[in-house]
Order: sequence, then structure tokens, then C-alpha cells
Amino acid sequence: MDTIASFFSFITTPVSWVIVQFHKVYGAIFGPDTGWAWGLSIVSLVVLIRICLIPLFVKQIKSTRNMQALQPKMKAIQERYKSDKQRQSEEMMKLYKETGTNPLSSCLPILAQSPFFFALYHVLSNIAEGDTVGVINQSLLDSARQAHIFGAPLAATFTDSAQEVAALDASLTSVRIVTAVMIILMSASQFFTQRQLMMKNVDLSVKTPYMQQQKMLMYIFPLIFAVMGINFPVGVLVYWLTTNVWTMGQQMYVINQNPTPGSKAQDAYLQRLLKNVGAHGEVRGRRRKNVVKAIVAKGSDRNENERRFFAGLAKAGFAAQPDGTVIKSDTVTAEAEGGAVRRQQPKRQTKAKRQAAAAQQSTAKSSEDVADSTDSGETTTSLEKKPQDAVQDEAKDAAQGDKPARPSRANSGASRQAKSGQRKGQQRPKHPSSKK
Repeated sequence: MDTIASFFSFITTPVSWVIVQFHKVYGAIFGPDTGWAWGLSIVSLVVLIRICLIPLFVKQIKSTRNMQALQPKMKAIQERYKSDKQRQSEEMMKLYKETGTNPLSSCLPILAQSPFFFALYHVLSNIAEGDTVGVINQSLLDSARQAHIFGAPLAATFTDSAQEVAALDASLTSVRIVTAVMIILMSASQFFTQRQLMMKNVDLSVKTPYMQQQKMLMYIFPLIFAVMGINFPVGVLVYWLTTNVWTMGQQMYVINQNPTPGSKAQDAYLQRLLKNVGAHGEVRGRRRKNVVKAIVAKGSDRNENERRFFAGLAKAGFAAQPDGTVIKSDTVTAEAEGGAVRRQQPKRQTKAKRQAAAAQQSTAKSSEDVADSTDSGETTTSLEKKPQDAVQDEAKDAAQGDKPARPSRANSGASRQAKSGQRKGQQRPKHPSSKK
């Protein structure tokens, strides 16, 4: 630990100076020797550091989302060059460079906090040993040693012996109860932060090993902090618990206001936005307009949540515009929505149903053809006039009692036409030598 302390000694003096400045403010309110004055000084130090780290946090969010989006491509590269590790690394670096993704960006907030964490640990350790450090002189050192948080000194740890705790004017039971509660809260806040990230703010449509790694970290990190926490002084536990609570609140804000595309959080956000548009008839706020604008610009690449949002707008009679606003429209078409509404494809029928429908259609068509042919034949027979010579021959044969009168060729052709239904109109008589 001496090596680590010497490595971070360059920041020990600034950290101790910030704590002393906050202690002057809170000491004037609660008293200079109280645990509230020193405890709130540590909490204020955390808040100040985390405010300065907000740009890195934003960069971390972008990097994490880019890594999630690149997982399918990374997996394809690993499968393609699984026998050539060097080529695999080169293709990975090329992919990172093309997309502007830095894998280390997701660790920047933790790495940036590390110097402050170890500097505070070094300051509290010196206070426990009765040594001055940084700008903390002897009078401030005596004041810090007298400060207790719920009966536990700032410099006490869970593993301290009864003699060490007694030297700080406290009881071993109170120290272990306070430190145990803080360790549990610290681990629980870490677990909840990672869990809400995995359950609400992850694109569920992409199944990659990255998600499994994050799920493992959700259980491993709290255990690591719990094991390490028993060696942390109470003041460091206050620091780490405060930063975990800050991270949890910051993550909740990001999930509610800027969720990952394709996640459950995005679906909930778009549904809230849909209700807001329905209530006010417009998109209120520049950030919300930018969200709608970005979704419109995606076109056909929208995910299921975004398509559901545009379908809800269309149902309410609104059409999204490229500038992020909406207009009232009685007949909202797919073009007005920028292709948000997809045409529903008809359900595919089974082979048996298709054959039955075809047979039914063929039967109906045949019935119609027969009916048309019959009507045409009857009309031709009734309208056609027999030749005058043929009528006289038939009358003469009937009077003499000879063979039955043969139907005229015109009528024979019409009858055959009515029966067969093949041709309309009068047919040409067949040659006498042809067989019937």
C-alpha cells in the first residue's frame, strides 16, 4: 500500500485541501469535531469529482452502445479469422477505427476516480495512525480522530482489533455494525445499478457474448466490493457508497431520458412521448424533437419500438416530420410518416386450402360458361328462320307417312351448339360422307 500511496501522492494534497475547505463550511453549521462535518465533507468531495467526470460518463455511454452494436461484426471477424490471431486483431482495430469506438472508454470514469480514491484512502489511513498528511495539520488531525459516524470513527475498519478501536474512542460492536451496513449498501447499490442496465437498457434483439459478460459482472462486482470493503476505513466506505448511489441515480436518469435503441427503456420512453404528443398535439422540448427527428431519419432501419411509436402516432391522427415535429392529418399515409407504417402481408394459406379454392373457382367458371352457351343456343334456335323449301318438304313427308322428318341442318347445328357449348352462332353443315 505504501507503493500505491507514494504513486498517488501527487494528488493527496489537492484532495486533503478540498476536504478541509468543505469541513470549514460544514464545521460552522454542525461543529468542527462532529461526524456530520467530516462525513459531509467526504460526500461533497464525491459530488464534486462526479460532476467533473460527467463528460467522461457521456463518452462511456456512447462507447458502451457502440460496443453493443459492433458485437455481431466482431463475432463474424472472430469466426472468419479464428486460426489467425494477428489478422483477427488487425481487423478488430480496423473496425474500431472505422466506427470511432474506443473499447477503453467504458472504463474511463472508474479509471479517472482511482487517483482520488487512493488519495482519500491514504489521507484516512494517516488520520488513523495519527500522522499529518497534505494540508491537514495537527489540529485538524485531532478533530478528524474525534469525528464519529453513528458511533464509528472515520479511520476505523471492520478488521480492526478491539484495542485499535478503543484508541479511537469507540466500541468494536458499533464499528462492525456500521461498516457491515455500509458494505451491504455499497454492494447492493452496485448490483442494482448493473441490473437495471442489463434488464432495461440493453438491445434485446442482439444476442452477443458481450451481454453474457455484463451479466457475469453484475454478480462479480458486488462480491469484489464486499470482500474489499472489510479493509476500507469508514470514511472510504462513505466515499464509495456515495459514488455508487450517484452512479445509480445517474444511470436511472440516462435510462429514462436517453435509453438504448431497441431496449425496454426505449419502448417505455416512446410510449410516454406518444401520450405527451396526444395530450398537447405537438412535440414539446428540443431534446424530444431531436429524438423524433433521429427516428424519422432512420427510414426502414427503425426497430420494433420505433415502428410501434409511429403506428401510434398514425392511429392518433399525427404524422411525424423530418424536423422532429408532428402535424395533424386525417388520412395519414405511409409516405407522410416517412415509411413508418409497413404494409401487412397476407397470411400464407396451406396447400390444401389453395387447392380447394382453385377447384371451387374452376367449378364456378365452368357453370357460368355452360349457362352462357345454353342461353346463346336457345336464342339462336328461336331467332333463326327455317328455309321455306325445307318447311314444305317436312310437311309433305308428314302427310305421306314416310320417315320422320329430319331436323333442318340449321336446327341441327344450333342443337349441337347448345349441347356442346363450344361455339356461338350458326355452324357450317358437315359433309354427307362424314360420320356423326
